[in-house]
Amino acid sequence: MPAEYALSNVWIGIGIVFILFVIFYGVGYMASRKTTSDADFYAAGFSIGPVTNGLGMAATWASLATFLGVIALILKLQVPFVYLWIQWAISIPLLTLLYGTSLRRMKAFTPATFIRQRYGKPSTIVIVCWMILIMIMYALGQMIGLGRAFELLFGVPYNTAIIVAGVATVGFITIGGMYGATYNAAFQMVVMTIAMIVPMGAIMKIMGSSGWWFPPLAYGDMVPDMLKNIPTFFDMKYDYRWYFALIPAFTLGPIALPHLAMKVFTSSSVKSARWAVVWFALFLGLLFSGTYVVGFAGNYFTATTGRIIEKADQTLLILNVFYNPTLVAAFVMGGAVAAGLSTIGGNLMAIAGLVGSDLLGIIAPDMETSKKMKWGYAALLMGGAAAILMAFSPPKFLVTSILWAFGLLATTATPAILLGVWWKEANKLALIVTSLFCGFLFILISPHVIPSICVGSGLVAALGMSGGMVTIPLSFAMFIILSIVFNRMSMFKAFAPTLADKKVIDRIHGWGTDYEETRYNGITWPLIISAVCIAIFFWGLQPWS
Repeated sequence: MPAEYALSNVWIGIGIVFILFVIFYGVGYMASRKTTSDADFYAAGFSIGPVTNGLGMAATWASLATFLGVIALILKLQVPFVYLWIQWAISIPLLTLLYGTSLRRMKAFTPATFIRQRYGKPSTIVIVCWMILIMIMYALGQMIGLGRAFELLFGVPYNTAIIVAGVATVGFITIGGMYGATYNAAFQMVVMTIAMIVPMGAIMKIMGSSGWWFPPLAYGDMVPDMLKNIPTFFDMKYDYRWYFALIPAFTLGPIALPHLAMKVFTSSSVKSARWAVVWFALFLGLLFSGTYVVGFAGNYFTATTGRIIEKADQTLLILNVFYNPTLVAAFVMGGAVAAGLSTIGGNLMAIAGLVGSDLLGIIAPDMETSKKMKWGYAALLMGGAAAILMAFSPPKFLVTSILWAFGLLATTATPAILLGVWWKEANKLALIVTSLFCGFLFILISPHVIPSICVGSGLVAALGMSGGMVTIPLSFAMFIILSIVFNRMSMFKAFAPTLADKKVIDRIHGWGTDYEETRYNGITWPLIISAVCIAIFFWGLQPWS
């Protein structure tokens, strides 16, 4: 970053980050004293209230990308990116409505807990492996971002920054478990929101906005000037398929993210989980609106000052260094660090739950709870260590766009969860075949592995949008059709849903012991859904511009 955009006093930035980490470790230590069982470690004792949980959900969802990569994309895509961001924002409410509160009734630790009860052990291993891969991708991206942030703050080489950031981060997350991760995430969301919105008020005032006192609405009277300088800023630059592709790639994927679902499961009740979504929408809406303001201001800054932002992901820091005092700019960087920490905490807790609860529940079902918790702690530490080590020289496959990882998750896990919750005919073998085939197909047709075999081109392919338009509808259609076929073939009788499997569905929907065979058991609507999905599949195969 050019010297004119650097912090004038790096010690101020170091001091702010140090204070934040002292608070995080304090919260983690206090939380560790409450962690006495696996329910405490993985789900905070199912006791978190709606406001705290709403803050925690928003923080876990926001991630370091909110302060870096997302703003860079707004700088590049301008207004069309707003539609992409909206798709992400609605994923948590959909997660809660479609299966979150249902699985809360069974006191699941992760979505894979439900997969194990509904589909059995082999299916769980497949889904857990996909989820762990995606959590590692997610955590690795955050760890790299934290390393770069610490590199900038501390003025040390990247490798040293990775060690400092990684060890400090994994330490307080391991100490606190889910209690610590949740309470820290709630605090981190407050820090993030203040760091994103308040300093932008001062910046927008200097830029000439009369609505500077509330930055999310600050740029309305600046629109005429923006159109003079960038006439295409508000243009819808892509065809209809570009916007439609956001649904399978960026809404259905996050629905299955285990670290987000785990936040719903920590709620003190089903009612609390639903209210947490209301608070989530409010808190995340404020933060996202602040992100839009930064993207708008970044474009306005480059257009009116003639200055170039060479590294678009540093736009927020550059604007604050340019317009605000050093203390404010340092606090903004602290907010970015908090964003990365909250998401890594969720990622590592998800890995701990997937390994310590779900995999060990298969491999060693009779193991004592205390030993499973120890394995959970070990998995959390190993996940953090793996992210740190890979961040030194990250494998290209694992640092593709995190948005691409959402497409992979929507392809491999979302159909299994949604159809498993809402349809008694969902077949175990159909899940395994569909998840493996469509998952590897998504990887194959992306530009990140074999560039010569690719659906779409440029941004739509790199972000996973064009690939998701093919494999996600194919995954739903395959799963439905294969389930219907396999359930009616005697040679696959062992994979058909049992009466116990079907009773799980009625129970998680609140019917208790009132079982009814025909409930959630029809094939008409699933066949209609599969027909629509097949049509979307062929639409996605058409050449992309």
